[in-house]
Amino acid sequence: MNHDHGMAPTSQSTNETTGMHRHKMMMMMHMSFFWGHNVEILFSRWPGRCGAGMYALALIFIFVLAFVAEWLSHSRLIKPGSSNNVSAGVVQTLLHATRVALSYLVMLGVMSFNGGVFVTAVAGHTLGFLLFGSRGFKKNTESLLDGNTSDSDVPPMSC
Repeated sequence: MNHDHGMAPTSQSTNETTGMHRHKMMMMMHMSFFWGHNVEILFSRWPGRCGAGMYALALIFIFVLAFVAEWLSHSRLIKPGSSNNVSAGVVQTLLHATRVALSYLVMLGVMSFNGGVFVTAVAGHTLGFLLFGSRGFKKNTESLLDGNTSDSDVPPMSC
């Protein structure tokens, strides 16, 4: 029974000048979801075949990326009465760039098509939204009553 999940190594002949053949092992990319810890996430050979411990570390990394992206989406780091609009605008722009970069890293991790990475990314976004974006843990609901729906420094992401 084949347990390589469709990632069979292929050999490649590449020395055209001397006519000699050398074989190079290449990993094929998954094009459907699979379960297993032999996967590359974000970086070449990471966690790869380093074992379940490195796979767990990679999942924790993806979870933290998704969680921090949600925190940035719903945080108020700039004080409302900020006197310098230019510096506040620069900070908002840097926060937005950081949030987008984190979101793209999570997306690239999910594109590994590993089921564990997908579930971990969704869990990170879910917990982040529960703690920072939902009404469940809000200290103050007055902003909703006043009609002020902007409760973060960074505008909401749109697709």
